[in-house]
Amino acid sequence: MKLAYDPSMFRDNTSFHDMIEKTARLGYKYIELSPREDFIWFYQYPKVNSAMIKNVKKWLSDAGVALSSVLPVQQWSSPDEQERQAAVRNMRRTIEITAELGVDTLNTEFSGDKQNPVASEGQWYKSMEELAPDFEKNQIKLEIQAHPNDFIESSEEAAKLIRSLDTDWVSQVWCSAHAFYSDGGIGDVRKQILGSKDVLSHILIADTLNFKSNYELRYIINPPAAPVTIHQHLNPGEGEVDFEAMYQALNEIKFDGIVTNNVFAWPDRAAWSNEQTLPNIKKGLGLA
Repeated sequence: MKLAYDPSMFRDNTSFHDMIEKTARLGYKYIELSPREDFIWFYQYPKVNSAMIKNVKKWLSDAGVALSSVLPVQQWSSPDEQERQAAVRNMRRTIEITAELGVDTLNTEFSGDKQNPVASEGQWYKSMEELAPDFEKNQIKLEIQAHPNDFIESSEEAAKLIRSLDTDWVSQVWCSAHAFYSDGGIGDVRKQILGSKDVLSHILIADTLNFKSNYELRYIINPPAAPVTIHQHLNPGEGEVDFEAMYQALNEIKFDGIVTNNVFAWPDRAAWSNEQTLPNIKKGLGLA
């Protein structure tokens, strides 16, 4: 098992070099390289050259940490064909960068248009067909999650799509902070994990409140009932995810993939947040 840290709380206020060193000081051996404007940003072509890649590899080595995976987010399932083609181009370059960094795993989201899921699914298959040779040539494994507001939000349906590819280099990411979106507000984490166990390779850990809550003032949205996607990435215990059931299910299936601290909520208190979250993860998974 690889225990990793998603350094999103450092992306707006910390240089790449300092981000690596700060993550190492938090007690991690692995970093999940999530989007950064100075490297690979959301929906854009990577702003990376060979000198930067060389620097990153040196900084990682000096700090005694490694990358568990590289995380791009691209509109590769967009019904807009021009947007999809641009995303494939961006993803193809990201695959090359991942290989140059010596990392064997790229994880991403389904993306697409929630209001047009059938067209988005077709575009996703098209992108997968175009990118498969690049993943295979560079020997990069692909992990995908159903993210809130993607064309598919259900972990069960995501597992079906991944199984339909019938390949051993594509697997699923499951995020506890998205648990209520995954099954329409129920949040049955045990059912979600067991239902995807044959394709599950990566767990993202953070807490969240149930967006389907009957408490009217839990979320104040202006104008009321506006069609927005709301969730949090809180320390365990600050929301409503059933972590006891989650850890029980992960231990039951003997999960041995990547586990990432995926808390984003406290960029001004990152060390404190980690003190709440890392012991929770270690205890829950029997790593303490």
